[in-house]
Amino acid sequence: MRSARLAGAAFVVVSAVGFGALGIFGKVAFAAGASTAVVLFLRFLVAGVLMAALMGALRLPWPRGRDLWILGGMGAVGYVGQAFCYFSALRYASAGLTALLLYLYPALVTLASAALGRQRLTPLKVAAVAASLGGIILTVSDGLAGSPAGIAFGAGAAVIYTGYILVGERVSRRTGAIPAATVIMLAAAVVYGAAVAWEGARWPAGIAGWGAVAAIALFSTVVAMVGFFAGMQRLGAADASTLSTLEPVVTLLLAALFLGESLGATEMAGAVLVLGAVVALARAG
Repeated sequence: MRSARLAGAAFVVVSAVGFGALGIFGKVAFAAGASTAVVLFLRFLVAGVLMAALMGALRLPWPRGRDLWILGGMGAVGYVGQAFCYFSALRYASAGLTALLLYLYPALVTLASAALGRQRLTPLKVAAVAASLGGIILTVSDGLAGSPAGIAFGAGAAVIYTGYILVGERVSRRTGAIPAATVIMLAAAVVYGAAVAWEGARWPAGIAGWGAVAAIALFSTVVAMVGFFAGMQRLGAADASTLSTLEPVVTLLLAALFLGESLGATEMAGAVLVLGAVVALARAG
């Protein structure tokens, strides 16, 4: 039992590193001349094809009927919108600020779930929501590298992701996580393929640019997603979610190490508040 939990924790840590590195790889791809649409098209296309191959290897059934349409909509509208806002935010704000703005979503999910009657809003959850919002205010008010457009795109990503989670919570219980993710990725790839065809392709230049795109698809999408699912099977959703809050910490550290982004005292205090709130929400159940 202990070895299974250690393995599960390792899977989730790998997943958190993968998702946390997404913003860093995105910065490299953009610096190499790739457009947002091209990066996201390649990300979802490669990831979707690999996930479909994984489904075939595991002999998992494809979603059907209403669930298929809902998942397709989640990919074509929800994930596309969230990813577009996230990657657009990277153009106007630092990778660390973008990640922290995205991590408003646990607080938003908690509030929306209470409003919809799906769960009770306890004093602990209220305190956690307040801490999360306070942390974001601290982070933004510290004068981090980020224009109003970057802040708006980052917050938009959190709002869209909240809706995505609330819809997907019920559908994925019926279809299974991997089939649901596969349909979502392929639907997103179709939309971004159309966007690339419409606006014209601006491909990344050089080995670094293509390497960053490959890393986004393979490490920050497929490995990260499968790693989280594998860890969740061994730890349960609550513990896996708690460990996955390593993601924004990873982004901040990698941004400081490889992009030269600063880590001021106020930024660190805001990060601690946000992460503390997310952990409290995950533990609260």
